[in-house]
Amino acid sequence: MTAAEMVERTYLPSEETGLAEVYSFLDAHERSRGTGVLPRCLLVGEHEGDQVELPASMYQLLLQVVEAMRAGRAVTVAPHSTTLTTQQAADLLGVSRPTVVRLIDAGELPAERPGTRRQVFLRDVLEYREKRRQRQYEMLAATAIDIDDEDDPADVAAQLREVRKTVAGRRRA
Repeated sequence: MTAAEMVERTYLPSEETGLAEVYSFLDAHERSRGTGVLPRCLLVGEHEGDQVELPASMYQLLLQVVEAMRAGRAVTVAPHSTTLTTQQAADLLGVSRPTVVRLIDAGELPAERPGTRRQVFLRDVLEYREKRRQRQYEMLAATAIDIDDEDDPADVAAQLREVRKTVAGRRRA
């Protein structure tokens, strides 16, 4: 693959792509998974016997792309390096670069220092992002209370104060 092909590119759904036929094929294979038969997808070349089996991760990628395009959405392919600078990691996480540096210094985000600059691995950043998302969902669940129209506002306010104390205690710990 040439360097020109390694740039971000957006693909728009169109009628001429044969999307319906590809979607039907993939959908049939997905339905056959429940039968215990594992589908095999092959890339086929122009010569007889010129084929290679598609790995499961690429099959899932193809499935996701086809489903998005079928829904009328554009799909962007953006190649990423497996190592990121702290600024690239910050952009991916939606935080500032100093925040990423603090996460690295606190040991929450693994990093290497091959020279004078820190480098983080993409898989570590994605793993940290997923863990952070899970913590956020857990905090939302922990702070949720059921409120009915018939509840006394003073009781609701007391419940909310208790939840805030609990959350503040967890942050300090």
